[in-house]
Amino acid sequence: MSYVIFENVCKYYHMGDQTIAASDHVTFHIEQGEFCIIVGPSGAGKTTVLNILGGMDSCDEGLVLLDGREVSGMSEKELTDYRRHDVGFVFQFYNLVQNLTALENVELASEICKEPLDPAQVMESVELSERMNNFPAQLSGGEQQRVAIARALAKNPKILLCDEPTGALDYRTGKTILKLLQDCCRQMNKTVIIVTHNQALTPMADRVIRIHNGSVASIEENKEPLPVEQIEW
Repeated sequence: MSYVIFENVCKYYHMGDQTIAASDHVTFHIEQGEFCIIVGPSGAGKTTVLNILGGMDSCDEGLVLLDGREVSGMSEKELTDYRRHDVGFVFQFYNLVQNLTALENVELASEICKEPLDPAQVMESVELSERMNNFPAQLSGGEQQRVAIARALAKNPKILLCDEPTGALDYRTGKTILKLLQDCCRQMNKTVIIVTHNQALTPMADRVIRIHNGSVASIEENKEPLPVEQIEW
């Protein structure tokens, strides 16, 4: 069985008399340890898919499974535990606690889960061992995003979900962050899923899911994904 399964997943929003399908019978699967990119224009429904997989939103129809466990049938309490233990989130904006140091931000995440990784070692893995005692305001945007990735990884999650993780960064810093995410996938065998509107990133993925108007337009597998250093945009 595949690690992540979406089967005919629908999410509807009601505006007056109109019903809008943010997800319209979305079906795909992702294998364990894959680097997957979900790509599409703004408003296509990418973030809706990510939020449903991350347990931040529920679907109205369909089946969602992670590692054989049905996410789509979970109660609110079960979803809270699922978000806490199984999912690492990385957003466009870093959402760090400003009055905590970089290390304390990572420690905070490690304290709420079952089998955390050592926060200091994770900080070292994202090349921030020299900045552990700095506060977010003392860090660059790229460094803050690395802290956010370290915070997500410290939970030792089953999947890492990244919503436009380089959207607030310049080109060079963005490439550094993408390399870090690709390395996490390869070296730690983490299943990493990135949502982006940037089509140029797709050659670095094992699997590319294109979403358009709330539906899956195509799914492609790259037999030989490129390292991010070889990609230009």
